[in-house]
Order: sequence, then C-alpha cells, then structure tokens
Amino acid sequence: MVVRPHPRSPTLGLLAVDGRVMTCALGKGGLSARKREGDGATPIGRFHTLALIYRRERTDGAGGTLPRRPVRADDGWADDPASGLYNRHVWLPCPVPHERLMRDDGLYDVVVMIDHNTRPRVRGLGSAVFLHCAREGMTPTAGCVALPPDVWRRLGGTLLSARPIVIAASPRPVRKRRTFRHKRRSAI
Repeated sequence: MVVRPHPRSPTLGLLAVDGRVMTCALGKGGLSARKREGDGATPIGRFHTLALIYRRERTDGAGGTLPRRPVRADDGWADDPASGLYNRHVWLPCPVPHERLMRDDGLYDVVVMIDHNTRPRVRGLGSAVFLHCAREGMTPTAGCVALPPDVWRRLGGTLLSARPIVIAASPRPVRKRRTFRHKRRSAI
C-alpha cells in the first residue's frame, strides 16, 4: 500500500493498493517527515500494519491476515508524551490523557494499527496514527489515514492484510533511475 499526496489538497491523499487507487483523508497538517504530537500531520515513512480492532455491531471485521478483535468499551490509547504509557493501548479508566477507541461517530468502526513511533517510542513524536474510517466529506484527520466506509467494505481483505504501508511525500511514483555502463576503452 502506498499513500501519496493528492494534487488538489494537502489534506487528501491517494492510496494505491493492488492496482486500485482511491482517495483518502490525511491530517489537517498535511504530510510531514517531522511528525510531532498535536501537529495534525500525517507522518511520512514506511510502516507495518500490526493489528485490527473493529465495531462488531457495525462490521464483521472479516478478511485479511491481521490479528483482530472487536473493540471494547474499555479500550483506549494513551496520547500524553509525559506518560510512560505514551502511544500504547490502555484499559479505561486510565489516569493519563487518552483517546477512547470505541466511538459513536463511526470513525473507529475499523481501525488498523500501524507501527508509527513504536520501536522505540519517542515521547512527543506522535501517537495514535491509524488507518480508519473517514468522516463524511473526507474532512482532515488528526494525523491518521482515513478511507470512506464503502472502501473498507469493498477492499476489506486487501486493506486488512499484514503488509507495509508507505506514506510518501512525492505525488508521483518513484522510478528507478537508469544507470548506464560505459565500456572501458583500452589505452592502446
């Protein structure tokens, strides 16, 4: 999977997977190679998909090869850089600032966790960067990559597979440069 910037908006991207290209929402801060907590940017880099959580009553979570489980009311994600639990799954109630993973707005009906800022975890370099469902109108995220619910339904098995996701700053695919080999001429 590769995400590249959309040519018309810094808060939209184009996600390419298995020959298909679809529009996705990006962070309100656009793409950034220097992601910081709270900047609203989507981090540039190569990440691995780790696991899936999903709302059992809204989707079946079927398809793909990622480890999965339904989200529970006590699932959260710590997002306080001053906490030792920073950028980790936590059980609620939790004494540190966190994000609740069971949401009523449908954004986290399907959540693919990626390994952004996990090994090692560096305080302040961003937390809770996921692939998840987009808001109506593809409005910007807080730094995640979001896809419309119909895309999740159509491509669930493909998107839910254990495979890398590359978030790139270049709007065009990177092409391998040609190298020319020159024949050596003898001095004689």
